[in-house]
Amino acid sequence: MSQKTRTFFVLLGALVATGRLTASSSQPSPKRTKLDVSLRQGVTGPVRVIIRTRPGARAALRQRLRHHGDVIHSEHASINALTATIHPEDLAVLDADNSVAAVSADAIVSSDAAGTDTSVQTIQNTLLPTLGLPSGRLSGWGVGIAVIDSGLQPSADFSGFRFFDFITGASVPSDEYGHGTHITGLMASNGTLSGGAYRGIAPRARIISLKVLDANGSGLTSTVIRAVEFAVANKRRLGIDVINLSLGHPIFESAATDPLVQAVERAVRAGVAVVVAVGNVGTDKNGNEGYGGITSPGNSPSAISVGATDAHATVNHADDNVAWFSSRGPAWYDGFAKPDVVAPGTALISDAAPKANLFKQYPSLLVGRDFASLSGTSMAAAVTTGVVADVLEANRTANEGKPFLTPNALKAILQYTAVSLADSTGSRYDVLTQGTGEVNALGAEALAAAIDTAMPVGQSWTAYGVARSTTISGETLLWSQNIVWGTFLVSGADVVWTNSPLFARNVVWGSASICEPIDPVCDNIVWGTSISVADVVWGANVVWGSNVVWGSKAVGLLIDGKNVVWGMVAGVDGGDNIVWGTLAGADDGDNIVWGTDVLSGALRSSGVDSGDNIVWGTLRLVKGIF
Repeated sequence: MSQKTRTFFVLLGALVATGRLTASSSQPSPKRTKLDVSLRQGVTGPVRVIIRTRPGARAALRQRLRHHGDVIHSEHASINALTATIHPEDLAVLDADNSVAAVSADAIVSSDAAGTDTSVQTIQNTLLPTLGLPSGRLSGWGVGIAVIDSGLQPSADFSGFRFFDFITGASVPSDEYGHGTHITGLMASNGTLSGGAYRGIAPRARIISLKVLDANGSGLTSTVIRAVEFAVANKRRLGIDVINLSLGHPIFESAATDPLVQAVERAVRAGVAVVVAVGNVGTDKNGNEGYGGITSPGNSPSAISVGATDAHATVNHADDNVAWFSSRGPAWYDGFAKPDVVAPGTALISDAAPKANLFKQYPSLLVGRDFASLSGTSMAAAVTTGVVADVLEANRTANEGKPFLTPNALKAILQYTAVSLADSTGSRYDVLTQGTGEVNALGAEALAAAIDTAMPVGQSWTAYGVARSTTISGETLLWSQNIVWGTFLVSGADVVWTNSPLFARNVVWGSASICEPIDPVCDNIVWGTSISVADVVWGANVVWGSNVVWGSKAVGLLIDGKNVVWGMVAGVDGGDNIVWGTLAGADDGDNIVWGTDVLSGALRSSGVDSGDNIVWGTLRLVKGIF
């Protein structure tokens, strides 16, 4: 780790070590609240919320809400929660109720995709060669993938998939928006329609399509949670090993109370790996890179959170760089180091649902009749999910009759074998931009195949003779040989060469206070709590936002001339505004729309902006539109 990066983490850590900024002595302490930040702004009419309760309290709360005339929409047993539409005055009552753990908006979730103009003549499909996956090597055989998205349009490229509609309950497969079909093709198309040109990464994986997004590519958080719970409850019956979530919403609260994050965490505890997109909030319209744009559930500690790279349609990795739109960490509120890895996600060709709304609105995205070119962390997450299926196949083939890899061990393999990337100047990207690096499918498969999952905890389970590099098209790619375990950057062979207790299913990624169970020599990349805001921030009147700060001179700590946002300062502004490009008090207020109204989907301004640049929370990117 460079000294610049180390210094950055020390300073940033002083602000976010405990999940919120440490207030200076001149600032009053805020009233503790169970409401997420979007609900603290005040509501004037009925509001749809997800209420998490203390264990055993859900039934009594349900009865009280119904008695009061509130409407119960669904219940989520895995996270002790229920979704309801309540009166606005109920928020204060729930906030004071000791049986209630947290109250969250049933936020609008959207797909994470961007359009790319292209033509059939200029396309060369290099995705599989870039990943080191020649045709016929591995195919995801025996692995089940639950794709929670906008559905799936049947075609000759998909055979034997299962379909469940969580919006209407329909049994006929459909995809009125088009996003779900595209990402499913990246994972598992058999290549029939293209003669093998656009075959998926894991063409023999079982696809279980769970439709949660509507014809506009949007849906409700509670619907996504229902789908996640369904996948976990039916993982044996349907053979589900992996969940793909190429969607999300802005982070409104800590991961510890975010209901979507908690549903993901419980899926991982149940032994299902969850791959999520981190969002497309990496730059503003002027190309200024910003830190802190991770979306939920990309902030889930145990998920495999994926950012996007641009491989420039070449097999060679030397020209690969992190895509301009890919969200960078840290995750707001908790300061988690995300993404975990990055993967190709720019101008990827895959199956289209030609009559879907996405392509009606942007017909130039179509490639011929049956395919489309899209970019986004959605695509990167789909690529990674396909790689995960192949990695699981490689390990299970080598370990027939032995235990399966846990999600934590799988994540460690992906991080350890990833290839660190550099920007156009040759400077290595920091961990908040690329995680440990770009997914290396060939390397991850080789390492997974060498692991003996029957070895006891604490003993070596991998042959030390395994090379720590991968050769693709004559280019030798060194593995990162790192994982980011919570507050530690852990390096060396013992990170994955030993069956660690931290890879157990019941361990939340990064939850251990020390990393010695993995490696006795580890680099603490996170921070203490001894530095107060007053020591770092320029004055007590700084308005800190709850989302992204952009521009080379925006209020915030700098890393490589770019900026970081941390969350809310206690007692300062409530965390619902953005400082844009200048010091506090000099915000010209003409660039940010803070969010999307989580109730109606209408754009909502912070009150100081004209809304002519970024719409935070409308995560779908098409031709540069967020």
